[in-house]
Amino acid sequence: MVDVMRPEPGQTLCDPAAGTGGFLLAAHDYIKEHHTLDREQWEHLRHRALHGWEIVDSAARLCVMNLYLHGIGANGGTSPIRVADSLAADPGDRFDLVLTNPPFGKKSSVTFVNEEGEAKRESQVIVRDDFWTSTSNKQLNFIQHIKTILRINGRAAVVVPDNVLFEGGAGETIRRKLLHECDVHTLLRLPTGIFYAQGVKANVIFFDRKPASETPWTKQLWIYDLRTNRDFSLKQKALNRGDLDEFVTYYHPENRHERTATWSEPNPLGRWRVYTLAELMARDKVNLDIFWLRDESLEDSANLPEPDVLAAEIVEDLQAALEQFVAIAEDMGE
Repeated sequence: MVDVMRPEPGQTLCDPAAGTGGFLLAAHDYIKEHHTLDREQWEHLRHRALHGWEIVDSAARLCVMNLYLHGIGANGGTSPIRVADSLAADPGDRFDLVLTNPPFGKKSSVTFVNEEGEAKRESQVIVRDDFWTSTSNKQLNFIQHIKTILRINGRAAVVVPDNVLFEGGAGETIRRKLLHECDVHTLLRLPTGIFYAQGVKANVIFFDRKPASETPWTKQLWIYDLRTNRDFSLKQKALNRGDLDEFVTYYHPENRHERTATWSEPNPLGRWRVYTLAELMARDKVNLDIFWLRDESLEDSANLPEPDVLAAEIVEDLQAALEQFVAIAEDMGE
């Protein structure tokens, strides 16, 4: 993600779900390795370029230490990490780049005890004037928050689970607004088996914030499918940096407006395909969970993933469905 975003000296970069600082350090190292910095640029990189929010105290401490060991916030400087819920409010700051992997998980809710001594669960719907819509879905709220904290023409790369691409209701509203107010230009479909949970299906969505406009800023969405017929696991077959080289090449970070699709009717196996805005808007609920490659595992049992992978995917799908029903029940006051 850092390789295609190409952060530059003088830019400000934010991770609103910083964890232990992986994105911030990767961006720091990229700038250091790809540019010859003068004294002022070094000062900016160490003290003003990087910004992060982390809600978990222990992770925030690790993040501060990791940055400190790289000279960020050292020598009497102030740490760029704020221990707070980044979704709570608009911080007022605006950034050139946002690189982040917001936490996956259940919808936000809190359990409390009422006056009768009964335990009740209440959905934590975040209401902010700068958001397009109110929802308890954390990932959808992060998308709205990231749009807010980007400068005009600022760029974002965000890891999101599949539900952000297809969920109805608030999800559809947010996708429509995002396509209109931002240039949503690239989507990377990640393989399963590369995160902490084997069945998690995730993507990286790339978009640029744009000024107000009567017409949508998104004209084309380029999709790279690294999921279909590609099997990885955390132990036996881990995803390596080399597995992403093709995507980086096709992304064409030198000038992303000079791209060439590998998919065509004569070449139905191409993993790099472009869709027009009209094609996206014509899909039910503006569903961006798009795939076109034939899944060989459905035709040949020899190509099926390992049983534990299949089981994990089934569990993930069932849990996602259950969370939807739980949210509905909570909204109904059950």
